[in-house]
Amino acid sequence: MLRLIKYTHSCVRLERPGGGTLVIDPGIWSEARALHGADAILVTHEHADHVDVLRLKGLGAPVYAPKGADFGGLLDVIEVEPDEEFSAAGFHVTAHGGRHARIYGDLPDCANLGYLIDERLYHPGDSLHVPDEPVETLLVPVQASWLRTSEAIDFVRAVKPERAYGIHDAQINERGLHSVNGWLDEEAGGCYGWVPPGALLPCSGR
Repeated sequence: MLRLIKYTHSCVRLERPGGGTLVIDPGIWSEARALHGADAILVTHEHADHVDVLRLKGLGAPVYAPKGADFGGLLDVIEVEPDEEFSAAGFHVTAHGGRHARIYGDLPDCANLGYLIDERLYHPGDSLHVPDEPVETLLVPVQASWLRTSEAIDFVRAVKPERAYGIHDAQINERGLHSVNGWLDEEAGGCYGWVPPGALLPCSGR
């Protein structure tokens, strides 16, 4: 059975018993233990809250990132393009989208890929790109400079997952988190939930 563990902000860890361990978006706020024994890393984009460059530099595991992402020349990565399919740590990965969500004006702007794992789990990074494939488990950004709560709700409704969990939440206090989670739970069709960092997320057993 696939194990899905949430860590701080946008970092999640996927473990397949007898198989590989894949970590997505281990940023500067995520726990170091998220990377213990990782076989491969997926990075959605270059921002530090999604990638701790110095930590990954010494890890020794392959790092996959969008083509054109700027890591200051400090990190060797395997470049990935939109719609590309590949295998990482034994998981089948499809890349979706292409650009970071608009923050303000034209900048900052950078490459961003959402990753669909084993045709089941979708991590969008800093984007609300809707994949053109069914999604069982959706990871939903809940707070960001580029995001409104109404947009997060519309994102869940557009994807129509079996279940959705909140991520991208490290900069919101408990009162704000309670409010956002309440709206998502009420308006997203009953599939939404939130758990604290370190928790094991319910996921289908295929």
